[in-house]
Amino acid sequence: MQEWEFIESRQEMEELLSDEVTGYLGLTGEAGPYVVPLNYAYMDGRILFHGSLTGKKMDYLRANPGVCFTVGRQSGGVRRHGEGDPCHVDSESVICYGAARVIDDAEERKAVLDGFNRCFDPEAKEISLESAEKCGAVEISLWEMTGRREREGNCVYWRYRFQR
Repeated sequence: MQEWEFIESRQEMEELLSDEVTGYLGLTGEAGPYVVPLNYAYMDGRILFHGSLTGKKMDYLRANPGVCFTVGRQSGGVRRHGEGDPCHVDSESVICYGAARVIDDAEERKAVLDGFNRCFDPEAKEISLESAEKCGAVEISLWEMTGRREREGNCVYWRYRFQR
């Protein structure tokens, strides 16, 4: 098994999390693993997303709040390589580990949804409490994230552990 040499830093990973808008949420429930693509916002060590008040995702989150969330980006196409040459794609990714919390209180949910909206549009108007009561919201508090960037076959690995 290969040992990775990590740089203890969060800046590069937070830039990727802030730049991208689609991530993949990994959950575990009685029926097994479940991965859901979703749009999200990253704020101060937290992943925020919204969705339905009910459903499989919310059931899984309530049963087991430990989650994995990942974002990736590929720069250019897969490079052709000769026989015996290593294959590589210029890319970067972040894997986040944390605890999800379904926001049940409508007032708090409104604040989270407003924060989510302002990540995409700083001038976004506040949503109404009535709208917040009809929309689910989840906050993932991160405890660790790891990242990887590959350029021209050279890899850099990052790790950051949040205070708990």
